[in-house]
Amino acid sequence: MIEQTLTVVSITGTTAYLEAQQKKACEGCNGRCGSQVFGKLFGTAKRTFPYQFDTPVQVGQKITLALDDSHMVKHAFAVYMLPLLLSMLFALLASELFKAAEWIQIISAVGGGITGFGIAKSRVKSLKHDIKVIKIHPISLPLTQIDGD
Repeated sequence: MIEQTLTVVSITGTTAYLEAQQKKACEGCNGRCGSQVFGKLFGTAKRTFPYQFDTPVQVGQKITLALDDSHMVKHAFAVYMLPLLLSMLFALLASELFKAAEWIQIISAVGGGITGFGIAKSRVKSLKHDIKVIKIHPISLPLTQIDGD
């Protein structure tokens, strides 16, 4: 299970919009690692995640959600391996079965990759995430100093 604590930023009816805390890259390499480069390249725009709750929540409240990580393996296989496997399969079929010229094998490989990408895109849309609420943290009251203490 992958767990993440999010903050409620707005509420519309029973749907709360959650926002994750931005995590900086490790900073141990002073900005030379790939994660910091990608962070700078794609920006740090905050994204909200809608979730429908059965119990009422308030803006500012922290929610811990969990995602079943078995879905990540399915997503990774569909997105990375399927286009690669179909690309190699199409090139092999053009080469061995049809005895095609090299340029036709290359075009077949590109066609297989595009076909795999199309199948992966439709498959990823059909996969559903099983997100569970682990804990709804109570809103803490601010402590103030009382005169005379």
